[in-house]
Amino acid sequence: MSNPGQGRGCELAGAGRDTQSRAERLIAMTGTPSDKPDRSGEEAAPGKCPDDRITILSTRLLANDWGVLTRYTLSYRRRSGTTQVFTRETYDRGDGAAILLYDDERQVVLLTRQFRFPAYVTGHREDLIEVCGGLLDHDDPATAMRREVGEEMGVEIGEITPIGCYYMSPGSVTERIHFFTGAYRPGMRIGPGGGLEGEGEEIDVMEVAFPEALRMIDDGRILDAKTILLL
Repeated sequence: MSNPGQGRGCELAGAGRDTQSRAERLIAMTGTPSDKPDRSGEEAAPGKCPDDRITILSTRLLANDWGVLTRYTLSYRRRSGTTQVFTRETYDRGDGAAILLYDDERQVVLLTRQFRFPAYVTGHREDLIEVCGGLLDHDDPATAMRREVGEEMGVEIGEITPIGCYYMSPGSVTERIHFFTGAYRPGMRIGPGGGLEGEGEEIDVMEVAFPEALRMIDDGRILDAKTILLL
């Protein structure tokens, strides 16, 4: 396992803090606040995107609970010069971070295994094997990553290396994931991990030989995209 180089994608250094709320981002894009449910059925005021191909004609808030689901009606100028009006829905739950912890001396990686309800409702009955990850929750990516590693894996990590920041499902989900790698040694364990019971988490920590982790991708035991990308 080689140590990856400098991160690419979103800004990861220093002030990479996700301080702008989902509502603020929507206001900046459309002129329409997203933190008040649209109970009246009235359409919001039109707005203009920075890209002059696109004019957002209206927004409608469909849900604002764990995440924000918004329907947009927009006018899109095609390369041919014609204009097309259509609707799109976006789901915004904020950005996240994920990390692959590895022990290059013993050639092992540290992974998690946990129940994922969205996978369950599509027919997948086994817990998913993943790298450690979670939402930023208004922290900068590196701080959020250290928090998640402590909660999920019971490990206090040292220096971590940014790999990049990527959209994982840009057809409908606004989330970008900041990817990291970090060195791990058994002496870094400070607790059992397992996640937060109050958030419904019950996480197993797995130490897996790196060649075996690659075989787990090949035979379908690892199905999580962020984990496959980092491995």
